[in-house]
Amino acid sequence: DIRLDQSPSQVKIPGLSVKVSCIISGYSMTSNNIHWIRQKPGKGLEWIGRMNTGSGTDVIYADSLKGQFTLTEDVSTSSQFLEAKSLRSEDNAVYYCARETQTLKLVKQMYKNPLFVSH
Repeated sequence: DIRLDQSPSQVKIPGLSVKVSCIISGYSMTSNNIHWIRQKPGKGLEWIGRMNTGSGTDVIYADSLKGQFTLTEDVSTSSQFLEAKSLRSEDNAVYYCARETQTLKLVKQMYKNPLFVSH
């Protein structure tokens, strides 16, 4: 079975940092990129960024969140990490790691190219 197991929930106060882990099993970690997404209470999904697994450096972040998060990895333990420094109350959310698939690529493309229609 393919699994992505995340670290338990955490409660932090503003100004502190947090590091969330995503442990990958059931497939070779380096065969798929890993994306990080969050969902604030009562809101939709928000794409944070993705790491080209195995590269250690090929990372893309959402323009609106650049500088707020850092993605890292440890291939030896099949783990990826999302670190947030200087937490703010608006960072309160459920954070997800997700294996890249064609569907996820499409969702990311939709997020990066929104359409606004006004009357």
